[in-house]
Amino acid sequence: MAGKIKHLVNRSGRYHARLVVPKDLRKIVGKTELRTPLGGDYRQAVRLLPGAVAQLQHKIALAERQQTGSKVGVGVARYPLAPDQLALSHYMQRLAFDDVLRNDPRYAAVSIDDLLVERLRQAIAGKLNDSELQELVGEQIDRFRSLGNLTAERGSDEWRIIARALCSAELEALARAAERDEGDYSGRPTTPMLIDAQPPAPPQETVNLKKLWDDYKTSRTQAGFMRDGGKRQDPVIENLRKFLRHNDARRVTKKDLLAWRDHLMTSLSAKTVNDIYLSTVRSLLGWAHENERLPENVSTTVKQPKPRKVKSREKGYTDQEALTVLTASINYQPKPNQFGYVRETPRHTAAKRWAPIICAFTGARISEITQLRKEDVRQEGDRWIIRITPDAGTVKAGDYRDVPLHRQIVDLGFIDYVNAAGAGPLFHNATEPEKFATAASSVSDEISKWLRRSKVTPEGVQPNHGWRHRLKTKASELGIDARVIDAIQGHAGRTAGDNYGDVTVAAKTRAIDRLPWIAD
Repeated sequence: MAGKIKHLVNRSGRYHARLVVPKDLRKIVGKTELRTPLGGDYRQAVRLLPGAVAQLQHKIALAERQQTGSKVGVGVARYPLAPDQLALSHYMQRLAFDDVLRNDPRYAAVSIDDLLVERLRQAIAGKLNDSELQELVGEQIDRFRSLGNLTAERGSDEWRIIARALCSAELEALARAAERDEGDYSGRPTTPMLIDAQPPAPPQETVNLKKLWDDYKTSRTQAGFMRDGGKRQDPVIENLRKFLRHNDARRVTKKDLLAWRDHLMTSLSAKTVNDIYLSTVRSLLGWAHENERLPENVSTTVKQPKPRKVKSREKGYTDQEALTVLTASINYQPKPNQFGYVRETPRHTAAKRWAPIICAFTGARISEITQLRKEDVRQEGDRWIIRITPDAGTVKAGDYRDVPLHRQIVDLGFIDYVNAAGAGPLFHNATEPEKFATAASSVSDEISKWLRRSKVTPEGVQPNHGWRHRLKTKASELGIDARVIDAIQGHAGRTAGDNYGDVTVAAKTRAIDRLPWIAD
């Protein structure tokens, strides 16, 4: 049984060339498939098929160019063909065109140009220069380029190989035309390149990069990860799509990612490029490969080396530095503008007063404190406790934790502020839970900028993160159980054994009570 001919369909006794439009181009083309009628005769339809398919591919290539906003040929061929496949396509189209011409009576008076035959032979032998090759088959090469079959630049070795292959196909087509002039239509190509040429592989289905990212986020969220829904990494994928100028994940190559990495390095730090941008793409493409959405993960070895940081001091605040920062924080008063009005909201003012000292005695991440709500503060016996929970915004470890407040925080009046506050967030103005995390992060950044502007934070110390380092240092000095401090700060257990048993509020209270007051 004869195999089905690709792109050839029969509808109600009539033959058509048919090409499916890639999903990402259907809005531009306005159709899901393209067709060209080829008549009712099977043999004629087969002869006309290559040329018809080429024209349909040209329409799709133009649509892709419109999608990417490119005014020149795309950098990567959508339908790449090897030189022998290009030659075979040209040969078949020339024979089909010969059939059409023979319906015109004037064609009988046209003879084969012996000079053309000689020049084609010289081209095949490699005796012609680029200009001469361009004159012979330049238009054909440009046509294949516009169809998305090649990207070779004129004068390159690849371009010359293609040109010589097309000259060979043209010579073979002229030989068939001469045979047909004598009534012989049985001729077959004699050049091994045409005899052995494999038919083009069917175009692979595109993999929408944006949809792939959405599916990845859904998978990670369902598994309990990516609690922010991927909002932090969304700009990474959008940046990659903008750089690639297409949305097909299957077309992404290692070379593309290396070029993207080099482009990012012109404006971002090596750490940001490697740990956020490249890491996100490696995770996405790795997941896509594992789930058989992509044939391979081309990003596996694409990384950006990071220079080793030279440390000139400790990461956390010293006792004196801590005192300086907290003195400025507790005594903070917002400055009125030139008209005597204070534009800062009371909650933001409270954040600058209370968040630093709470971080100092809990070692919490700053956003975990700026997202606190009134209902997250409670009293048990004679102790006040805060609950750090993802319900209030986001928690990196994913689980809630209860942390007792140091007595200095209470004595300074924090509980009075909580009791006087309305329900909901203590340090930001968001009213919708889905916006809590973003609002808390914004306040955290504001605190950091204020501390730097006030010049109370020493060089080399992160204004907010320095408290986490300081608490670890103080706990080590005092001999406090590392597992208890990890539980207070929300750090994961260091060994499998740390997952057994619970660190109770009582144990945390004893640890926090051992921390000295920060005062003169």
